[in-house]
Amino acid sequence: MKKILIFIIIGGSMLLADSNDTNRSQEKTKLNTEIEKQMEKEKKYAKEKAFYQGEDYDLKAHEVDPDILSKIPSLEPDYDFDMSEGVYTD
Repeated sequence: MKKILIFIIIGGSMLLADSNDTNRSQEKTKLNTEIEKQMEKEKKYAKEKAFYQGEDYDLKAHEVDPDILSKIPSLEPDYDFDMSEGVYTD
C-alpha cells in the first residue's frame, strides 16, 4: 500500500513539473510575440513622428500670396434650398 502511495505521489509530481515547464514555454512564446508587436508599433511611431515633424519637407513652393487672395470673388450662399422637393417626394 505504501509503495502504491509513493508511486502515485512521484508520478503526480512528475506530471505537475512537466505541465509547469509547458506553461513556462507558452508564456515565453507569448512574451516574445508581444515584444515583436510592440517593436513594430515603435517603428511605425518613429516613421509617423518624422512625417509630422516635417523637417525634411520643403513647402515654400505651395505658399499662397496674400495679394492674390483679395482678388478671389466671395461666394454667396444659396438660400433657396427647399427640402419638400427632391428625393423624398412620394
